[in-house]
Amino acid sequence: MIPFLDLKSINEQYRNELVKATTRVIDSGWYVMGQEVKTFEAAFADYCQTEHCIGVANGLDALTLTLRAWKELGLLSDGDEVIVQANTYIASILAVTENNLVPILVEPSEDTFNLSTTNINKALTTRTRVILPVHLYGQISPMAEIMAIADKHNLLVLEDCAQSHGATFDGMKCGSWGHAAAFSFYPGKNLGALGDGGAITTNDIKLADTVRALGNYGSHEKYKNIYQGVNSRLDEIQAAILNVKLKYLDDEICRRQQVANAYIANIYNPLIQLPKVTQQEEHVWHLFVITTEHRELLVQYLLENGIQTLIHYPLPPHKQQAYKAWNELSFPVTEKMHNQVLSLPMDPTLELSSVEYVIDIINQFSV
Repeated sequence: MIPFLDLKSINEQYRNELVKATTRVIDSGWYVMGQEVKTFEAAFADYCQTEHCIGVANGLDALTLTLRAWKELGLLSDGDEVIVQANTYIASILAVTENNLVPILVEPSEDTFNLSTTNINKALTTRTRVILPVHLYGQISPMAEIMAIADKHNLLVLEDCAQSHGATFDGMKCGSWGHAAAFSFYPGKNLGALGDGGAITTNDIKLADTVRALGNYGSHEKYKNIYQGVNSRLDEIQAAILNVKLKYLDDEICRRQQVANAYIANIYNPLIQLPKVTQQEEHVWHLFVITTEHRELLVQYLLENGIQTLIHYPLPPHKQQAYKAWNELSFPVTEKMHNQVLSLPMDPTLELSSVEYVIDIINQFSV
């Protein structure tokens, strides 16, 4: 069986370093808010071309705490609107509603699946305060255009970078375009911990300080609480693991790009639509997502031939029970995507022979 993603093999490459890193933390006797977190925050900020990085417990918290901080700073109020693409993972929406803000769902670009600037402009109202572009599958959104819209209308931009660590557009890294960005280090991400983890990047010192306090019970100084905060901190062991794996992120991205380039160059089955990338972008291929009108048949056919696939995602947020009040809303482009998308094996440890096998089997698929 060719797995969709072989996390064991990915982490086995760095086993000795990971063991040394975790042992160092165990032996230090310091397990929360210590040197490993400080080192990672500085390194990741530098990697993302930003001034500040604040480690938090997970990617959802990174989104939620950023919006919460903007409320604490007086930049947002209950009922303000946040424009976000309708085909995102539900975490992008949960962070908005958790802060008593209003998600304004818009159709994505049919070419890239990312936020459509045309649909952003159509969705603007007097209550719009935030644009939340999700760099889906590892491809950065049209950030130059998005920032121009934000500047024109005095809006905040929060990048959802959960799938796009290292992605660039015109030489600028994701996480450095907006007023803030949220990252997830869930194990399956391009930069994955061995458990949950997340971070916020920004060039705004006031935002950075506020987020750091909010994630530490609302406190900068022990037992002195400025805000009604939460406990959301990147722990020392996960930070130590990320310090090891960050060194190899660009190499792993390069290998992912090699797999993706092979797929794009050699899959020619007319029943399959391949992803589209513009020349200005550096796609980091967290996922390689094809579309087909025959998804169920293709999934079964690939499984019978020893190839595992996944669907990202089978159900859009507006069709989830969690948001049942939206279930009657219609987003035809989004719904078509969710009915047709299929993620092929994408793994930096995939052997060339496995990639060639996947290509050959897909090209033989018929209905």
